[in-house]
Amino acid sequence: MEAKQKENNRLIEFREAALGYGKRVVVDNVNLIIERGDFLGIAGPNGSGKTTLLKVLLKMIKPIKGSVYFGEELRLMKKPLGYVPQREFLDEIFPLTVMDVVMMGRYAPIGLVRKPTQEDYAIVHDAIAQVNMEGHVHRNFRDLSGGQKQRVLLARALASKPSMLVLDEPCDNLDIAGEQEIMELLKNLHDEHNLTVIMVSHLLTVMTNYVVKLAIIENGKLYVGKVDEVLTEENLQRIYNMKVKIYDVGGKKAIIGQP
Repeated sequence: MEAKQKENNRLIEFREAALGYGKRVVVDNVNLIIERGDFLGIAGPNGSGKTTLLKVLLKMIKPIKGSVYFGEELRLMKKPLGYVPQREFLDEIFPLTVMDVVMMGRYAPIGLVRKPTQEDYAIVHDAIAQVNMEGHVHRNFRDLSGGQKQRVLLARALASKPSMLVLDEPCDNLDIAGEQEIMELLKNLHDEHNLTVIMVSHLLTVMTNYVVKLAIIENGKLYVGKVDEVLTEENLQRIYNMKVKIYDVGGKKAIIGQP
């Protein structure tokens, strides 16, 4: 019974996987288990392989060797991955409203030919409410602030009724207030709705005060553990090749580079 429960909780498992392109390995010997209810942050220097790992998670590329196991609900698309890309990757030329953008999250379940049903609209309105954007339903997406756009993209992912959220730099180019709002929203979705959240970010101080597990890529290797196990001054100094101090400020971690 316990083994069956463990199997049901496992959403994705990398087994000695080599990730890369063609014959070029970017991250080697990846062993990573993502379970239902995880809140995982993925970090590492620029070019370390964060995007490559993300592409394998999204099934955009396959491992060069080893394997990646997807649980039944992901494999059979009973509950898909909800992907939140970086904001600049959404074409803002077209005058799409907030409703239009969030409805894109329903395209996979309803198809491009069939019109949205009353149920689809109800799901979209619920997703918009979850990110506190109810008063902006008919506004053009391109007219929103950076933080509001991020909330709308998050609602689009939620509209697909995902088994997990995968976010690429969700706090990039936001001010301090915007960063905190997005992270508090993700924390609420994780804590209150038991949603699995996987995020890639270069903003270590922001991310590590919210995620439960941390994965850092260093020189083609992935190190995973609880935040306090992975986030040490020694590890950060080695990975980023600079002096680092970690301070506790009002119960929050602050990572400061040293001259």
